[in-house]
Amino acid sequence: MSASSKFDIVVYGATGFTGQLVAEYLASHYRGDKALTWAMAGRSRDKLASVRDAIGAPADTPLIVADSSDPASIRAMVDRAKLVLTTVGPYQLYGADVLAACVASGTDYADLCGEPLWMHQMIGQHQAEAEKTGARILFSCGFDSVPFELGVFFVQEQARKVLGAPAARVKGRIRGMSGSLSGGTAASAKATAAALTSDLSLVAIMKDPFALTPGFKGPKQPPGNRPLYEEDFQSWAAPFAMALVNTRNVHRSNMLMGFPYGQDFIYDEMVLTGDGEQGQANAKLVMAANAEKTGPNAPKVGEGPSKEKRDNGYFDLLYVAVAPDGRRVRAGVKGKGDPGYGLTAKMISECALCLLRDAPEVKGGFWTPGAAMGDRLIKRLVENAGLTFEAEG
Repeated sequence: MSASSKFDIVVYGATGFTGQLVAEYLASHYRGDKALTWAMAGRSRDKLASVRDAIGAPADTPLIVADSSDPASIRAMVDRAKLVLTTVGPYQLYGADVLAACVASGTDYADLCGEPLWMHQMIGQHQAEAEKTGARILFSCGFDSVPFELGVFFVQEQARKVLGAPAARVKGRIRGMSGSLSGGTAASAKATAAALTSDLSLVAIMKDPFALTPGFKGPKQPPGNRPLYEEDFQSWAAPFAMALVNTRNVHRSNMLMGFPYGQDFIYDEMVLTGDGEQGQANAKLVMAANAEKTGPNAPKVGEGPSKEKRDNGYFDLLYVAVAPDGRRVRAGVKGKGDPGYGLTAKMISECALCLLRDAPEVKGGFWTPGAAMGDRLIKRLVENAGLTFEAEG
């Protein structure tokens, strides 16, 4: 099969909850785009066909049978793609063969991974080969960690304009969010917990803010592991469940871009819960909710919220860049729709299309979406995915 006759994007996991939303987004949003070729892949041809019909994708949408337990089927799928977009997690359980096949064949790859341990391992194992084959590997292309990584990128661009230079300190704060944890996210957290229990040497990697910046260690970072009162926001702040992966991706992004934020860069993420006793009580509730996410009541893989719930979700993030003299620059990043599902499906689709269409110069290797595509990705997300990036007074 010649490179020119490959599908632009193969959506692997198209019968899963999030994979189905990705396929639906491509089928509806890019219906008139004759230049885009894409296919749906998964374990069962019958299931793929019924999903294709249910989402209103064209009847001639190509279907590819591929199963992570059958390496030959994975290689065959990868060979037919310019980019494999995989929603099949936990990636530490089902992702290694797909990633290795992409690296070996020089095929681009995009996932929704929020599993820093596995990402750390994959970078160590495959970075050199990906550079050789030209495979461009993008981790964390969903709500983990696109709006956060790009939020820092955007506020630093504002800092350049207003303060004359990027800031060595950025605070990421969640002002508001409504959405559901996905079954896949819960499964990833459980798989990570199991891995840590079976090999305690992994705990140090998991705790390291610079786990994804091999060869570089920056300054001590705020722990972000307990509620505290923040004078500068006049609000209580609680730990944010996704900070563990987002902060690592932001530091990796800084390194990949050549440290524009400096080598002494400090970044943390917290959830703002309000002032006074109520704010303090809310912060404790957030702590309890975080613990519940991997508990027995967590959603199962393949489960997710109704369309109505997904449509009513949103997120509202605040970024504050702090200069050494105390001057501040603020920016807001907002999205309409359930962050973990509908918006995540749009984000990973736009990451894939941006890499293929707008970023041909990006070389092989492991990238963060922000470091690879920066402003070009922000533009796409604003135009197509309903995100907003705005400087605030």
